[in-house]
Amino acid sequence: QIHQMENIFFGFFTGGSLILAIGPQNLFVIEQGLKRNYVFLVTTLCTLSDIFLIFLGIYIYHLFSFISFKVELTLNILLILFLSRYIYSKYTELNKVHRISVPKSNKNFRNIILKTLGFTYLNPHVYSDTVFILGNLSKNFLLKDKFYFALGASIASIIFFYSLGYLSVFFARFITKARVWRAINLFIIVFMLLIIAYIVLSTYYLVTNTLN
Repeated sequence: QIHQMENIFFGFFTGGSLILAIGPQNLFVIEQGLKRNYVFLVTTLCTLSDIFLIFLGIYIYHLFSFISFKVELTLNILLILFLSRYIYSKYTELNKVHRISVPKSNKNFRNIILKTLGFTYLNPHVYSDTVFILGNLSKNFLLKDKFYFALGASIASIIFFYSLGYLSVFFARFITKARVWRAINLFIIVFMLLIIAYIVLSTYYLVTNTLN
C-alpha cells in the first residue's frame, strides 16, 4: 500500500505542477467563475476531459510495454529536451503579470459547452502535458502502478478545476500579482528539474543494464 500511495502522490504532484501553469483554459474557467456562469458545467467538462486525456496518454504508452532499448532511449531524450524547453518557458515568465478580463455573462448553454470543449481540446498544451509527459513518465510502470499514477494526476485535476471555478474571486485577486506567479513558476521549475533528474537517472540505469 505504501508503494501505491507513492505512485498516487507522484501522479498528484506531477499533474498538479503541470496544470498550475496559467493558460487560456484556466483563464476561461476563472472568467466563468467570476460571472457565476455555468460554473459546475464548465469545471466538470474540464475535469472529465483532463481525466480522459490522462488515462488515454498512459494507455497509449502502455501499448509500448515492450519497446526496444533504442526507442525507450529516444523517448527519454525527447522528454528531457521537452521538459527543458518547458522549464525555459516558465523561467521567461517569472516576472510576467497575467491579466484577465471579465466580459458580459453568456447564458447560452450550447455556446458555453462548445467554448469549454474548444479551450480544452484545441489547446496543444493539454496533449503535451497529459499524453506526452504523464504518459512518458509512466511507460515503465506496471499496469497497477500506471493506474495509481493516473489516479493521482486525476485527483489533482479534480481539486484544481473545481477550486479554480468556485474560488475564482479569490484567484482573480492574486492572478495579477507578479510575485504570486513568480512563486508558482519557481515551484514548477524546481519540480520539473527534479523530474529531469529522475529521467536522467532512469536513462543511466537503462543504458548501464543494457550494455552489461
